[in-house]
Amino acid sequence: MSSRAAVAPQESVIEAARRSILPLVLFCLGHFLVDLYSGALGALQPLLQNHYGLNFTQAGILGGVLVCSSSVMQPVYGLLSDRWHSRLFTILAPGVAGVFISSLGLASGFGGLLAMIWMGGSGIASFHPQAAANATAGIERNRSGAMAIFICSGTAGLACGPIFFSTLATHGVALNGWGAIPGVAISMLLLVSLPPLAARSQAGHTSRWRDLHAVWKPLAVLYFLVFIRSIVQITFTQFLPLYLHTQRDYSLSAASAMLSLYLVGGAIGGLAGGKLADRFGGRLVIIISMIGSVPFLALFVFTTGAVSAVSLFLGGLILLFTIPVNVVMAQELAPAQAGTVSALMMGFAWGAAGLIFIPLTGWVSDLLSMQHAFAGLIAFPILGFLLALRLPKKCAPSAS
Repeated sequence: MSSRAAVAPQESVIEAARRSILPLVLFCLGHFLVDLYSGALGALQPLLQNHYGLNFTQAGILGGVLVCSSSVMQPVYGLLSDRWHSRLFTILAPGVAGVFISSLGLASGFGGLLAMIWMGGSGIASFHPQAAANATAGIERNRSGAMAIFICSGTAGLACGPIFFSTLATHGVALNGWGAIPGVAISMLLLVSLPPLAARSQAGHTSRWRDLHAVWKPLAVLYFLVFIRSIVQITFTQFLPLYLHTQRDYSLSAASAMLSLYLVGGAIGGLAGGKLADRFGGRLVIIISMIGSVPFLALFVFTTGAVSAVSLFLGGLILLFTIPVNVVMAQELAPAQAGTVSALMMGFAWGAAGLIFIPLTGWVSDLLSMQHAFAGLIAFPILGFLLALRLPKKCAPSAS
């Protein structure tokens, strides 16, 4: 009897682990593909500039529209997914993003570009809140590490996006829809394989907002930390190929490779940041990330060659330590509103930063130069460091 009793709990633990790992794997696959398309515009902008005769300001407007539809709108999808728990928010996202982002060359003009980018961004926005809220459901230990894996999969998609679309560009098919095939395939896989989503507490509308109001101060600090980090992260992602192509005479493929190098560093940094937060606490990781990224970003902007490339990689790595940390800290502050606060930290902050600073960076680049614009971005992590010192220690996730 005792041996049978011992086997049963062990089997139960294994089954519970299997149920939590399968959704994580599927959400990671979806995240990879969705962010592959999210990062495509930066790589495609030199092609779009030539094809449609865009100036830097118009290129910045395109980037601003993308982050508005894909990021600023995420809290709306977070509220809807917290209310309805429909898998369609996740399932349709890779296919919708892929179809519209991969077909930008079919637009009739600048207005058509704006519409197609908005629709592609809507697919991206619908995925992130629900996936972030459910990717680590059922995982009790090392949640920051598990969240880091989920987020790292998206950053890896961002890193692969420029390579993927520059490869399509060499075959002349980067803008005519063929790039949508992986996204449509993943949507079909999610439709067949994604299990029902875990139900969370269904608090009333008043109770939901009361829960958020109770923790608004630490949430506000976390939000502005993400906003500051995103100013650098998103403008580099959108403009780096154009910057290297126009200011340093890089070829399109070489500029796209540098963007991928930066994003690979960010993917590694996100994974490392989650592990470090589980061990040392999120507050310390955020402080180190903000101040530690500044010297390397400065070296990238003011040097050339191998030193500049290595500094870009290390600057992206350290800057993106905080991606999973902020999300887990916010979810632990408001667990009943996991989708909403995840959207605030992953999408709305990123989108608000992009909506303001991508067009602003384009305008400064037209007015002065992209070199001046990139140099100005380096100051923002210093502000983030000063703000992180005010982050309450008690809102950092405890080590597991």
